[in-house]
Amino acid sequence: MLLQGFLEESARRSGDKVALVQGSNRLTFAEIDQRAEQLARALARRGVRRGDRVAILGEARVETVIAVWAALKASAVFMVVSRDVKEDKLAYILRDSGARALITSARLAPLCAAASAKATDLAVMITHGGDPPRLPGGFSDRWDEALARDDEAPARVPCIDQDLASIIYTSGSTGEPKGVMLTHANMLAAAASITSYLGLRDDDVILDALPLAFDYGLYQVLMAARVGATVVLEEGFAFPSAVLESVEREGVTVFPGVPTMFAILLQMKEMAHDLGRVRLVTNTAAALPPSHLDALRRIFPAAELFSMYGLTECKRCTYLPPADLARKPGSVGLAIPNTELWIEDPTGKHLGPGEVGELVIRGATVMRGYWRKPEATAVRLRPGPIPGESVLHTGDLCRLDDEGYLYFVARMDDVIKSRGEKVAPREVEDVLYALPGVREAAVIGVPDPILGEAVKAFVVVDPALGYGEGDVIAHCRARLEPFMVPKHVELCEALPKTDTGKIKKSGLR
Repeated sequence: MLLQGFLEESARRSGDKVALVQGSNRLTFAEIDQRAEQLARALARRGVRRGDRVAILGEARVETVIAVWAALKASAVFMVVSRDVKEDKLAYILRDSGARALITSARLAPLCAAASAKATDLAVMITHGGDPPRLPGGFSDRWDEALARDDEAPARVPCIDQDLASIIYTSGSTGEPKGVMLTHANMLAAAASITSYLGLRDDDVILDALPLAFDYGLYQVLMAARVGATVVLEEGFAFPSAVLESVEREGVTVFPGVPTMFAILLQMKEMAHDLGRVRLVTNTAAALPPSHLDALRRIFPAAELFSMYGLTECKRCTYLPPADLARKPGSVGLAIPNTELWIEDPTGKHLGPGEVGELVIRGATVMRGYWRKPEATAVRLRPGPIPGESVLHTGDLCRLDDEGYLYFVARMDDVIKSRGEKVAPREVEDVLYALPGVREAAVIGVPDPILGEAVKAFVVVDPALGYGEGDVIAHCRARLEPFMVPKHVELCEALPKTDTGKIKKSGLR
């Protein structure tokens, strides 16, 4: 099977079932499959062939979902790009990937036209919701016209599961995006593993208020198609009451979120919506502070809570079974099914329980590499235990306990060296979150002439509590070793975020 087989099988099995809800739009599996097939033919008519890259501006719209399936049906490689992308970055992605097609909305078309002028390989732009701009050297099509044509399209050369299905661009520490190459086999394995431990069902209704350019948001659509479930698309979580109205109205049973979304829920003084039908709550992007777990249980009284951890380069590494939340506070869990992990020191020696080293991942979900970046690929993918095999060196410092449960310590490049000691920001952040009223916290190192690096904390607190910097430092001093106590505390109204909802520490520096 190839990835598009998820949709095609659900269309055959449950064609009349509603697959996707977005506002007033309600599309069945059969309707999505038919429109994706029509768009695939339009791409083929404009010269898109096996292995070509198709860029899709990732607004939370039915057209984005249809475009993903269409690119796969055309034997192409889809790339969902954030709707908030800037012109220079979009131009870089188009040039770097050699994208042949770009699918966007009328709202974003001027941005796309400006970026495409800097990309020489683009052959076609398809625009939904309005007239397309002129594409120099290529073709511009309206979405409805492209889907309406019934003239003959060139025959497609089918893929195999070792071919690329997607390239997901992530920003590196240098700021230059890297394209994570994922094959059909990678993504099939990830979807199978995650749906198995979550126990997703065909009667589930899955909220997707996550960016579709974020693999966590994208996989909600893929996994729903795999099991025949319904997805409710929402354009982010900026208006939580409106999203919760959809949760209640549509009978949502699965609520995927990230810590920033859950922090917003925890700020709501009263919960005016019935969330009692939610049976699964999932979290990734960053670990939930232990202090938030009890509050989430009150908000979702009937739900099991799955805390998960992963990287774009392998989709998902671990999950913490709901039964272990209280028993293993702070853990990000066990290896997902069909995945192996271990901890290494810099010499490649496997470390034992309690020892901190780099997390290494082995399994079918590990990426093929970074697009056109062999040096960066060689840093992350190194020889595994079987000749010819590659394993993923994550760049994350972690430790295992004696039962094999994983604990995240820090990114290797985030560790703070203060007074000759190493400080893991996560450990300080957990203490900050334990202070009542703290909504968000982030810790970085800042230059210091005496200490080398000083620990600095950025904290968002409930203003009604009247905390000052001294209160935060006193709280930390009572719970941390002296070298870990923040020297500086900055109280903020909000912390900068990435497109995926993670706190953006580079924005604090």
